[in-house]
Parts: sequence; structure tokens; C-alpha cells
Amino acid sequence: MCYALLKIILKDDIANDSECKDLLCSYFLKTTIFWISEEQPSSVWTPDNLITCFMRCFSRLVYCVEHSVCSHYFIPENNMFENNIEGRARDVLLNKLNTLHSYGWRFILFSDQISNFAVSMWNFPIEPFTLYVNDVKKIVQSRTLRFANGDFKFYSELDIHVFDAGLLHNIWCHKFSLKHLYAYYISQRCSKQAQSLPLDGAIINNKYQYKQYKSCLSTLLTNVYHDAVSGWLMVASFFYKTKQYRKALHIIRYSISKCTSDKLFLELTLSHIHYQSLKLLSFNKTSVACLLKILFVDIIQLTDNSTLTPEELLMEGCNNEYYIPSTAYAYFLSVLCHYHLNDVRHCQDSIQDLKIVIGERYLMANVRITAEAYILLGIALQLFGDKESARQAFLQSLEIYPDESNNSAAMRLL
Repeated sequence: MCYALLKIILKDDIANDSECKDLLCSYFLKTTIFWISEEQPSSVWTPDNLITCFMRCFSRLVYCVEHSVCSHYFIPENNMFENNIEGRARDVLLNKLNTLHSYGWRFILFSDQISNFAVSMWNFPIEPFTLYVNDVKKIVQSRTLRFANGDFKFYSELDIHVFDAGLLHNIWCHKFSLKHLYAYYISQRCSKQAQSLPLDGAIINNKYQYKQYKSCLSTLLTNVYHDAVSGWLMVASFFYKTKQYRKALHIIRYSISKCTSDKLFLELTLSHIHYQSLKLLSFNKTSVACLLKILFVDIIQLTDNSTLTPEELLMEGCNNEYYIPSTAYAYFLSVLCHYHLNDVRHCQDSIQDLKIVIGERYLMANVRITAEAYILLGIALQLFGDKESARQAFLQSLEIYPDESNNSAAMRLL
């Protein structure tokens, strides 16, 4: 069984690298096991000890490659690695083996043959990654948790208590999974705190203005730890509101680069590619909070009277709270920045990109936030002078989400 596992690893994880393809052969693996079998009593070689025995064989293989020595079992003076595994090829192979070894026994699951095999058929205990998948899946798909998180994030009476308590727990806690959890919620809290800090208006003096500027920016930078994208887009909003359009565009491009197809978002049904991503990240017992930071794309939540809401979004007489998909907001902000920089071509390109992500509902499943995305498109088209297309976008928003009390598209059509 150890020999079979080694051959599977050789085929699926080592030989698939062009630089390592022809360096090892099955006879080298067999020879390694022959030598190990002499060192261990026969009582050790039982199915219950499969992982222990396999890791001992794999560790010996790493040692042999590191020192370029693999003595023939029947002719010990014959070093089979001599003039075969050396130079750069040996370094590449050794790096590959050490990388696999660093994951412990879990690197076995990197192989498609193993990961697709029914775990219940094995006789050794396994710590399934499904625990991590199920936790993340609940967070992504549960409406109750979504509303609870939303209430937690924006319930004003908890502001100071939650932030201070979370910060203290983060400093004192020695368990990394809990540290990540505290950091996650501190990050969520910072979104609202930053939006309540004044950036303009009745500024007392330049020193006060600079202090508010630094305070808001530092709070927003703490807001980037609860998901992969939305926190950075809030930083981009900050630079947009302070008329630093090129800085905002730089962050927007970075944010868009993280909006890949393996990302998770609210009300998502997990696909095969999502399960694979979660599995790979779970080998090191990555905490759920850390997984969310890497893979989750949260929506943009702009509070009522937020200092970070772009002026183009605001309307008198309507609720100025917004729940916007991050992908749409990224391209909308890009349109606004290029517009103020008088860059017509890139402005048009961003509008086209905005149309595409909305049409494909890219990283958005919720009906309401999709309707908000159409509002962004309508505003962008209005800004560019295409009033008829803007009108169609607002109508599309109302068709998707006809609740006029929570959809500003109706007022924008007046």
C-alpha cells in the first residue's frame, strides 16, 4: 500500500512537472521501501500504521534526493542516483518534495486519484476538510447568518465595546483560529466607523483635517481583513472622495484582479471549483475566518450619511443606504475616476466592463444587489450623456426589484 501511494504521488504530483518528469522511477521507490522494511519490524507494517509507514518512506526518499544517494538493494555499492539526479534537476525535485513534505500526510490528498477515492474505504482515521467547507458554506448560504452579520456590523450601540473587546482578545489570545475570528469582526466594525468620520465640511483647521484624513484611512486599512475585495474598494472610495483619482484607480485594479471565479459570495451554491479551492486551503487547518479573507467577496455597504458615498449616488428625499455588489462598484468607481480625469476612452471601457459583469451577474446572486448594480450603470450612462440607455438601466432595476421603497431607480426616472 505504501508503494502504491508513492507511485500515485510520483505520477500525479511529481512527474507532472516537466523538470521532474524523468528523474524518479518506480524502482527507486521500491528500493526505498526495501531498505525501510529492513529497519522496521514486520509488526509495524499494518493498515493501522499506513500513514506512519508511508511518511517514513517518503521522508527517506527526500533524504536520498537531498544527498544524491540511493543504494541498490541487491548491489549496495551501486548508487543509482549517481550521475542521474544532480545539479539543477536535483534542486527542482528536492524543492518539490520538500514542499509536499511540509504539508504532512495531507499532501496525499493533492492527488486526484486519492482525493476522489471514498474516504470511508480506508482503515486509518482522516480529518476531513468537509468540516471547513461546511462552515464556510453555512456562512455564504445562510440568510440568518447574513442578517446577523449585518446587524452586528452596523448596530451603533456596540461600536466601542465590540472594537475594544475584540482588540484586547486579539492581543491576549494565543489560539490563531480565534485571533483570526476576532480580527474578522474588528475588520467588519471598522467599515462603519470609517464612514462616520468627517472628510470635509466644517473643518476647524488644516491640522484637524489631516488628523481626520489619517484616522479614516487607518480605520479603512483595518477593514480589509474580513474579505478579499470590499475592504479595498472602501479604501478606493476614500481616495475618490479626497480627489486622489489615480490612487483610487490603482486600488480598483488590484481589487478587480482578486475577483476570480473561485471566489465565494452571498447566496452562492458551491461548485466543484469552490470545493477544490477550499480543500487546498484547508490542508493547513486554515481557520474559517482566514478562508473568508482569502476567498469571500462581500457586498459594499454604504451607510446613511456615509462620508465615503460618491456624490453621484446621492439623491435628496431617498434612503441613502446602499448594498452594492463589489464587482459592479469597482467598475462604477473606475468610471467616476476616469470621468474626473477626462479620460473618455477608459471611461467608456469601464462602462462596458460594468455592463458585462451585470449581464453575467458576476459574483452576485442576490436580486436586490443586482438591482443596485443596474442603478450604478444608469448613473454612469447619465454621467456620460446617454440618457436613454440610463433610463433603460433604471427600468431594468425596477423590473428585477420592484420594491420602490428600497429601490431608488423609481425616483431617478422622474
